[in-house]
Amino acid sequence: MAQYNIALIGFGGVNRALAQLVAERNDRWQMELGFRLNIVAVTDLNLGSVVSPNGIDACMLVKTKFERGGFARLSGGSTEADNEKVIRQAPADIVAEATFTNPDDGEPAVSHCRWGLESGKHVVTTNKGPVALAAAELKALARRHHVSFEYEGAVMSGTPVIRVARTMLAGAGLTGFEGILNGTSNFVLGRMEGGLGFSEAVSQAQALGYAEADPTADVDGYDVRLKVVILANELLGAALKPADVSCRGISSLTAADIEAAAKDGCRWKLIGSAIRREDGRIEASVGPRRLALDHPLAGVNGAINAVSFTTDMLGAVTVTGPGAGRVETAYALLSDIVAIHRAAPARMTKEAAE
Repeated sequence: MAQYNIALIGFGGVNRALAQLVAERNDRWQMELGFRLNIVAVTDLNLGSVVSPNGIDACMLVKTKFERGGFARLSGGSTEADNEKVIRQAPADIVAEATFTNPDDGEPAVSHCRWGLESGKHVVTTNKGPVALAAAELKALARRHHVSFEYEGAVMSGTPVIRVARTMLAGAGLTGFEGILNGTSNFVLGRMEGGLGFSEAVSQAQALGYAEADPTADVDGYDVRLKVVILANELLGAALKPADVSCRGISSLTAADIEAAAKDGCRWKLIGSAIRREDGRIEASVGPRRLALDHPLAGVNGAINAVSFTTDMLGAVTVTGPGAGRVETAYALLSDIVAIHRAAPARMTKEAAE
């Protein structure tokens, strides 16, 4: 039975949910997956940092209501969130990165991932920024240090869209995709179909926790654009940057637009897509699109996400599932750790050969 020491970088909803899963399911994981997780470090901008080589009680972490700088109350704790020191020096096998990301440069998450890989630690992240903006560099670092860089949760939270496409559609001739990749905008469009105006629908999304206080990244398509870049680069072999993807959001849609689509048997959805043209070019875009009701994405409602892959051999293959949620996203981190665990024998064999 393996045990992986893990450092949690950021202790907001996602890594807190992962700690809760560790507290509740470690024994089950030992039986079903062949490993346990042992939290040896946590660092958070508001709470400070704590490092304990023997492990930190996950149940205590989740149940304690820490005030600002509260990790200083714990043995090995400090009021300061010295992320680089914790990432580089904590006795962790795996770094779970789930902090704020600047969509322009991917920081500080890019640096967190870089420090972990440089230190010979596996890195799992739910952040879009490092994958959309620095994947090539981070993958090269992982190869150089014989560790893994995993990021399944960066696109559809706990729904394993990247891994499904890579494994289940291998050899099927993947030529493109189109998807509903933002639950907030999808919820807003659904409420507009129900008769609400755009501002009212956004306010309702905010009240329910689907939208941030500033919903711009969601409703103007910027969040989807990063996810399109990730999928196109990972699955179609593109080398896109966000500026290469044309982007329009849903804020300009009116009640009249929604009503006109309904009369024509259509429905508006914010679609992120990419396609490989015959000359090999990858064209990608984000924008509102009127879909016929028999389109595989037309019936995707609420905060659910979906991607429809276009393949030569199978036609359209659609993957649907939750695109948000703290527990769902924490599961994505677990799925990445499972992938690291299962790759361990092959990695050790390769290292021995070298």
